[in-house]
Amino acid sequence: MPDTASQSSGRLFGSMLPSRGIHHLALTTEDMKMTTDFLVNVIGMPLVHAMKVPPGVGTGPGNRGNPPYEEIRHYFFDMGNDSLLAYFEIPKGEKKQSDRDEIGGMQHCAFTVTPTQLEALRRRLENAGVDYDGPVDILPGLVSMYFKDPNGVRMEACCQPSKGDTPDVIGSVLQTKEQARAELASTGATEQWVQQVIENLPD
Repeated sequence: MPDTASQSSGRLFGSMLPSRGIHHLALTTEDMKMTTDFLVNVIGMPLVHAMKVPPGVGTGPGNRGNPPYEEIRHYFFDMGNDSLLAYFEIPKGEKKQSDRDEIGGMQHCAFTVTPTQLEALRRRLENAGVDYDGPVDILPGLVSMYFKDPNGVRMEACCQPSKGDTPDVIGSVLQTKEQARAELASTGATEQWVQQVIENLPD
């Protein structure tokens, strides 16, 4: 990684960024009590909002992309750094278990953790009898631990040990123009396109 890898996304990309990060990630379950128990009592993510979707939002004209069921549970949990993990409760038996590798599916959900949080999570999972893999090296300076929620959703706790309590998420994966160029060129793209998408990367 270059010396500039520790730059924050704000300093690197400035006003071009389209958002400030994740507001919430919405997943599905068919047992909200089971899911709430896992997130609150095993993982340690506090419940911050418990509701039922208002009438007409599931199948009526007010539907804006919600699951097509009326008045289902929709709970929100604090996953840290002012971002939320949300679940919709789908009626039992209405949907099959998903394959995380299907096109358009969610392969996994990764959380940023400090070394202290990673070890605390490992102990929580172990004490609850939840299987996990890792910690394993995934990229230079990055280690991760993998586990599944009760619905089979694959989750990842991603840690930068050398950063202690101040992880640098963008910096941990940031490439130079030349590092990214080789892979982008392998897609068959034009040089003009490659130049366009690496414009904001450091030299």
